[in-house]
Amino acid sequence: MRGSTRAFDMSRSEWRRGRSLCAAAAVIAALVLLALLGPEASPYSYSALDWRHLSLPPGLTAAHWLGTDSLGRDLYVRTLYGLRVSLTIGVLSSAVSLLIGIAWGALAGWVGGRLDAWMMRVVDVLYSLPYLFIVLVLAALFGRGNVTVLLLAIGAVGWLTLARVVRAQTLSLKRREFIEAARATGLSAPQVLWRHVLPNLAGTIAVYATLLVPQMIIYESFLSFLGLGVEPPRASLGSLINSGARQMLTAPWLLLVPATVLVVLLLSFNILGDGLRDVLDPTR
Repeated sequence: MRGSTRAFDMSRSEWRRGRSLCAAAAVIAALVLLALLGPEASPYSYSALDWRHLSLPPGLTAAHWLGTDSLGRDLYVRTLYGLRVSLTIGVLSSAVSLLIGIAWGALAGWVGGRLDAWMMRVVDVLYSLPYLFIVLVLAALFGRGNVTVLLLAIGAVGWLTLARVVRAQTLSLKRREFIEAARATGLSAPQVLWRHVLPNLAGTIAVYATLLVPQMIIYESFLSFLGLGVEPPRASLGSLINSGARQMLTAPWLLLVPATVLVVLLLSFNILGDGLRDVLDPTR
């Protein structure tokens, strides 16, 4: 009887977890579609000025149903455009971090010895540097507001944890029997890594990638909030929140709308990442 009750509780828990996972994925998909199609379907561009409707609150007119800012720019279009920019920077910088982290960690774990020790010391040094310092250095060298520099700066700090995880997993896998059998067949080290090691790390990498995207979006939003990220007339969620914070008392919707979108986006990504981790890790 106890066993059946425990099984029922586990199945109910798994059902709730699966429902949360699907809901988070649906919310992310909806936000991505809105970011891609919403600004294109609107008669206004993200920089179009409407001098007849300045600082218009939401719901007062069908033309600007989420309101306008102090220059008459449509908040709905600007929020979706900012969402598009934040998602683009978050996904691309995550891809950069994944490529660097996987290559660095796999190489260090496979080769081992002095090279492994040296590569991990580099990771330790980069860990000690605040990413804001790296952004400031790159901005001074290549100019502030450069999206490419922003991508590289954010991606330069996002791969460190993944490199350690991949290294640890590679150290464990390279002692397994199937790896020894693959090496005995005459496969080179890159072939063994590509065909046998990395596929066994796919679950870990997928979970980390899902959790890395919101981290990159937070980095971008924080930098844009400080004025080190995306610059006008373009907008990201961080720059919109920065602009709205300055007018919080007179026009609170300018802060609440992009902040709500950012919170929903980050919450959905974190729920998705936690759900994938539970699915791909049977020991949890």
